[in-house]
Amino acid sequence: MHSEIRKQRGISLIGMLFFGGILVFLGIVGAQVLPTYIEYLAIAKAVNKVKDSGTPVEARKDFDKAGQIDDIKSISGKDLVFTQEGNATVISFAYTREIHLGGPAYLVMKYAGRSK
Repeated sequence: MHSEIRKQRGISLIGMLFFGGILVFLGIVGAQVLPTYIEYLAIAKAVNKVKDSGTPVEARKDFDKAGQIDDIKSISGKDLVFTQEGNATVISFAYTREIHLGGPAYLVMKYAGRSK
């Protein structure tokens, strides 16, 4: 009889479990990061919307109203910084969000932006 030794190809069970665990971990972290990024986009949209509100007091009130509609909890109107660049008023903001990964490990997301 003529027997032929064939090389095995593919991934082992342990390798598949290892890569599956990594994918699950990345999925869980991604599911926690995505809402913070969506909130950042809502904040940037609200800042651009209130940029031409007039005075900083009015802009802060309008931002707080937009924050209630868009469910913005990370910052409020009092956290906005107003500066003049030429004839234009620029509104900027910055904040951090912490995502607990497990035990003493946290993922710190730092967001910053400004009006266009």
